Amino acid sequence: MGETKKNNQKLPPKKKLDFKTCKKNTLHSLNEVEYFLNNLKKFTRYVRIYKIFK
Repeated sequence: MGETKKNNQKLPPKKKLDFKTCKKNTLHSLNEVEYFLNNLKKFTRYVRIYKIFK
C-alpha cells in the first residue's frame, strides 16, 4: 500500500535522516542569515547617510 503510483510505477526509496548532515546544513544556514542581517544593518546605515547628503 502506497508503494505504487499511476501506471504501476514504483516510488523511489525513502532516504534515511542523517543528523550529522542536517546539523551541518542548519549551522551553515544560520551563519548565512547572520551574515545577511549584519550586511543589512550596514546597508541601511549607508542609505541614511546618502539621504542626508542628498
